[in-house]
Amino acid sequence: MSGADGLFKIPELRKKILYTLFALAICRLGVHIPTPGVNSDALAAFFSGQAGTIFGWFNMFSGGALERFSVMALGVMPYISASIIFQLLTVVSPKLGELQKEGESGQKKINQYTRYATAALCLVQGYGISVGLEQMHNPQSVVLEPGWNFRILTMVTLLAGSMFLMWLGEQITERGIGNGISLIIFANIASHIPAGISSAWSLFQTGELPFMKLLILAAIIFAVFYGIIFMERGQRRIPIQYAKRVVGRKMYGGQSTHLPLKINSSGVIPPIFASSLIALPATVTTMVQTPFMQRIADLLRAGIVHDAIFVGLLVFFCFFYTAVTFKTDDVAENLKKHGAFVPGIRPGEKTAEYIDYVLVRITVLGAFYLAVICVLPTVLGDSLKIPFYIGGTSVLILVGVAMDTLAQVESHLLSRHYDTFMGNMRMKGRKGA
Repeated sequence: MSGADGLFKIPELRKKILYTLFALAICRLGVHIPTPGVNSDALAAFFSGQAGTIFGWFNMFSGGALERFSVMALGVMPYISASIIFQLLTVVSPKLGELQKEGESGQKKINQYTRYATAALCLVQGYGISVGLEQMHNPQSVVLEPGWNFRILTMVTLLAGSMFLMWLGEQITERGIGNGISLIIFANIASHIPAGISSAWSLFQTGELPFMKLLILAAIIFAVFYGIIFMERGQRRIPIQYAKRVVGRKMYGGQSTHLPLKINSSGVIPPIFASSLIALPATVTTMVQTPFMQRIADLLRAGIVHDAIFVGLLVFFCFFYTAVTFKTDDVAENLKKHGAFVPGIRPGEKTAEYIDYVLVRITVLGAFYLAVICVLPTVLGDSLKIPFYIGGTSVLILVGVAMDTLAQVESHLLSRHYDTFMGNMRMKGRKGA
């Protein structure tokens, strides 16, 4: 049985896959629906020089919707920003923390608050973008008829587009396969791949990209993909032993298990935050023309200073995000309540200290891994004069989403006794480091 036969012979799984593909196709069609009142040629000329700014960053995650200024120009980034904000607020806000502990009902309320925050962010960003577009002259005006009519129309249009994408992502998660929001970002980033391949092939045909450099580019891409897959499956497994309990005449417990700690527990959040912050000065200079801001933007645009600050921000956000999302005290307390302990470590505070010690060590490795993945391809590309059209952060997202989606497909297959379908393709976690 071939892979496609195995997938499409299960009616439920076939329906989920087709629904997901149809929804993603709608997302890509929406990218080409323009927002009224904008000179598309002038806007395209402006975006041709925005590769190192937040505009270029958001344009990549929107799949080119921002440079076309389509109804989906903001993409799902407002929803992601709101989700991250509320995830962090659950740590510092007692009320939100209690809601999170209530289970499904509490999570529904948090999701509702997240939607409200998403709408607010869309309106704020829509207003900021509309005002910024009115001030752009490159050399002709980007906005055909500036004024409050254009601003309100832009705010409402972008709000509707982002809220539709948010709803569609939730529908994919519920009725399709994989995480809907992640798959929308995956599709948007992947949409740049054909253009990158075409550009590289054109350079090769014209002789600007020699065959040897083309091989080196392919080798770098293969190494990045392999490294991401290897590290994303990596875990540090802490052994856990359950105490034996006597109930009546029977003895329960005593089994052994493990506590898995991912090497990269923070995911792609650190690269996203670090890239956004380091691109902020370059973005400000597009709206505020001052010599001071221009010097800062030139300093951070590329080179050793840029890479050093980026790596520093990356390491900081790795530790910060891991600290606020993984509470070692809560883990140790839960283990103690269920009669579990780490062999050789006292339950309670000592267990929390031991888990924290292990977590810090693997976070150092995870931060180093993210720095290499996000910086090395660009550094090698610049030093060897090889065009690298998709950065390490984008590849990290592509591989991570693909692995998560394949894992869900596999679980559907295994639940219906198709365990022989995957064979050697079945993804397995690496043994504990």
